Amino acid sequence: MFTGIVDHFGTIKAIKTSQDKTLTLVIQHNFKELTLGESIAVNGICLTVNDIDNQAKTFDCDISPETLLKTNIQQLATADQVNLERSLSLQDRLGGHIVLGHVDSTAKILKIAPANEFTLMEIGNFNTHEMPLLVPKGSVSINGISLTINKVLSTSFEIMLIPHTLKRTNLQHLKTNDVVNIEFDYFARLVQNQIRAYLAMEKSS
Repeated sequence: MFTGIVDHFGTIKAIKTSQDKTLTLVIQHNFKELTLGESIAVNGICLTVNDIDNQAKTFDCDISPETLLKTNIQQLATADQVNLERSLSLQDRLGGHIVLGHVDSTAKILKIAPANEFTLMEIGNFNTHEMPLLVPKGSVSINGISLTINKVLSTSFEIMLIPHTLKRTNLQHLKTNDVVNIEFDYFARLVQNQIRAYLAMEKSS
């Protein structure tokens, strides 16, 4: 479990492909120390540390076929920067919102526009099943960053980014038509699932 408060950038040092076409990312980091088997959110994707090189300050993580299908990992290249966050401990402050690191889908950057010292970003092309999960002033995770939805449109939503968020995350590098990882708010998904189950029971009764 994570909070969506990015700790720092990591850098993709290598992308390895095995004979069975499984991917392994080698990521350079700035954490003081890591533990084999711990979870790290990489662009909002919960991944497991399976190898550590303390001298090079890198860790390896394997990418499953499901993760490749659901996320923007296939678009990453060597030297790209990724958002990193270690998993939440019980002593930590919940500065963002509850983020599981289970990416629901990807979306496109439709617009980036300056708004005084802030940056307006529109993200979209969501389907009719996803739109009810987006609520004005609600939370959403974009590339692992906990953000507040400013406005909900017909198939998209807008966020207003403060300078601090741009400085500390890889959103600063995004361009129109770039693809980002989206994780909808857990409680919104939970409510949607319960409503679907209730409606299905009502229909069958």
